[in-house]
Amino acid sequence: MLMVARCCTIRLTRLVLLLVLGFAGPEPGRMVAAAPQAPEATPEQVGLDPAKLDAIETALREAIAREAIPGAVVGVGRFGKLAYVKALGDRAVQPDREPMTRDTIFDLASLTKPIATASSILSLIHEGKLKTTDRVADHLPEFAPHGKEVITVDQLLRHRAGLIADNPLEDYEHGPEAAWKAICDLTPIHPPGERFVYTDVGFIVLGKLVEKLDGRPLDQAAAARVFGPLGMSDARFNPDQTLQGRIAPTEEERGVGVVRGVVHDPRARLMGGVAGHAGLFGTVDDLAAYASALTGLLRGEAQAGRGWLTPEEARTMIDPADTPPNQRRGLGWDISTPYSSPRGDLFGPASFGHTGFTGTSVWIDPESDLFVILLTSRLHPRNRGNINPIRSQVATLAASAVISDPRPDPGPVACGIDRLLLQGGGPLVGKRVGLVTNHTGRTRDGRATIDALRHLPGVDLVALFSPEHGIRGEVDREVDDGRDERTGLPIFSLYGKTRKPTPESLKGVEILVYDLQDIGTRFYTYISTLKLVMKAAAEAGLPLVVLDRPNPIGGVEVAGPVRDPRFDSFIACHALPVRHGMTVGELARMFNEEDQIGTDLTVIPCQGWRRSMLWDQTGLEWVNPSPNMRSLTEALLYPGVGLLEATNLATGRGTDTPFERIGAPWIEPRRLARALNDLKLPGVVFVPIRFTPSERQYAGETCGGVFLQITNRDQFEPISLAIGLAIVLNRLYPRQWDSTKLQGMVAHQATLEAISQGRDLAQIPRLWDDDLDEFQARRARFLISGYVE
Repeated sequence: MLMVARCCTIRLTRLVLLLVLGFAGPEPGRMVAAAPQAPEATPEQVGLDPAKLDAIETALREAIAREAIPGAVVGVGRFGKLAYVKALGDRAVQPDREPMTRDTIFDLASLTKPIATASSILSLIHEGKLKTTDRVADHLPEFAPHGKEVITVDQLLRHRAGLIADNPLEDYEHGPEAAWKAICDLTPIHPPGERFVYTDVGFIVLGKLVEKLDGRPLDQAAAARVFGPLGMSDARFNPDQTLQGRIAPTEEERGVGVVRGVVHDPRARLMGGVAGHAGLFGTVDDLAAYASALTGLLRGEAQAGRGWLTPEEARTMIDPADTPPNQRRGLGWDISTPYSSPRGDLFGPASFGHTGFTGTSVWIDPESDLFVILLTSRLHPRNRGNINPIRSQVATLAASAVISDPRPDPGPVACGIDRLLLQGGGPLVGKRVGLVTNHTGRTRDGRATIDALRHLPGVDLVALFSPEHGIRGEVDREVDDGRDERTGLPIFSLYGKTRKPTPESLKGVEILVYDLQDIGTRFYTYISTLKLVMKAAAEAGLPLVVLDRPNPIGGVEVAGPVRDPRFDSFIACHALPVRHGMTVGELARMFNEEDQIGTDLTVIPCQGWRRSMLWDQTGLEWVNPSPNMRSLTEALLYPGVGLLEATNLATGRGTDTPFERIGAPWIEPRRLARALNDLKLPGVVFVPIRFTPSERQYAGETCGGVFLQITNRDQFEPISLAIGLAIVLNRLYPRQWDSTKLQGMVAHQATLEAISQGRDLAQIPRLWDDDLDEFQARRARFLISGYVE
């Protein structure tokens, strides 16, 4: 009897909601058209095969015929443009049959989680009001009881907070405030962070967090932060009476009839239709507008986010971090879990998406820049329908439709090796060639420079020379000589017993070629190898050809102390500032003249590279130049974080984000983060964290520290970051922080003394002014004129 009474209470509550909100039924004949919000294109314009896309319609019509679904709206887009939209079958079959239309509004169910709630959370992070490492109880103290005080925002977003999937419905029967109190009284079923448990409760908490920090109800906050900026004109909670004629019904309830416009999820319904886990309604065009903006951000187009997120923040949103296999989740997005049926058979491991219980789904693949939206109302009319096989089939067909990339070449940059090949080998023809390279030496289309030269008519490649990290860039220690498994060529290590080619290694070589990707920082050793190769070439009377490559962190900014002569070393091989703003070809010209090396030097420059370009603007593929240099973000951080590597700090090596975090067992994270954020360094914020590196001095030890998040790379100054870190560490941990070995990296006596004296951060860069002015004058003579800003 108790169960019957409870069900009756829930149905009565639903009926009251329907009447109070004015949703007693659709307004006859009411059809309000919704204009498309995402750019559109033909399939051919975005490299999709129309015939393959037509197979999606065939598959959906078969599902409709067997009554798996009453109808569907499907959208497929690429490069941010909606290229295929079909409305098939019926929107409603009871009480009257209504044809499905493109502008049909669906109950999006759990798509609410990433699109409304997680997107609002990321917006708050973007504004600096929240961090993923924040403990939820710091913002919502009432949430803390029973061991929940340690739960973080990140754990909630990834469904790793240890919370139950759903608490009992009776907890919601007395309204949202009573429901919130019941959630705050829950005890985790698993230790937070231990495992993945898909939970609605966690996103209800996140919705509450949005309301607390934004100051508005979740529906209003999401509309202002996400739906409005991204042009999602029909996206909303609790759609009003004027939209009823376009809303797909979700179910038929006894005593109520066909339900439209009231959220199907019972907990969200009992909370008034607005909750962090469910309640959002929208159309295929709303979701296409969202997907278009997100994929644009992932392509690096900052304007695509319209102020919502930056490209870096969008990439963070889909980063699975260290979540284990089959539990891979981003910040609100599913990546690889048992819920990933919309991936289909062809989308790769970088793809992501989400499903909704009512029959909705979105899946996005950054690699092919493709998105697939499938909207159905599988619960209408008989509250059944297995949609997962259909989702998978549609995704597979959409992915198979990709046949080409018809966009204009995204980056006009060609490297020195590409230009050498266009010249047919130029000065190498008829010569026995020794090649200084590793895995970063590659053509624009991805061929190894080793292979390109081996197959070039008239060129005889006879020897390979490898820098630090070896010929494949995988070794983080000294490297022995060897033999290349693929070519059989001898490999002479320049980071082992010797760092300079020996006369013996150069026997039989008639010309040397250098093709390595530098990172734009004084202490990155590939440029030291370049200088030693130049000296060996001069001593042996061999010409040297340097195949130039872009400076990945740009060729404009010059910053940091210029090396004092007394600090000459393998990590400070020339009088350069920390960030020199030069390419390896330009550096070779500088080394040759300023050190009077006398190398017979030829530099083959890049084509199309501008000094203002960062790597992601070149159109070239990123290849990790060394094992711990895994992204452009890390390259931008390296001139700063790398300066402190010789001290007793962990700098992220042995974690999944090298150089994006620093710490030590003796650091208290919140104290350090607070002190660093108080410096108000431009373009970067500091998030308190704990981490356990797997290598170097603190291998296996838990370190307190900070995560370094670049918020604006145009404003970010890595050298100011380094000096600020040094000053704060010296002030907070004078006994624990050992800066003895800092001198080899800083290589500037006045700067070292200023740091040890605790000089003001604003004063220290003034120590470099004269030296930087002098360097700029020297540098100007060696810049390649074709590299315009």
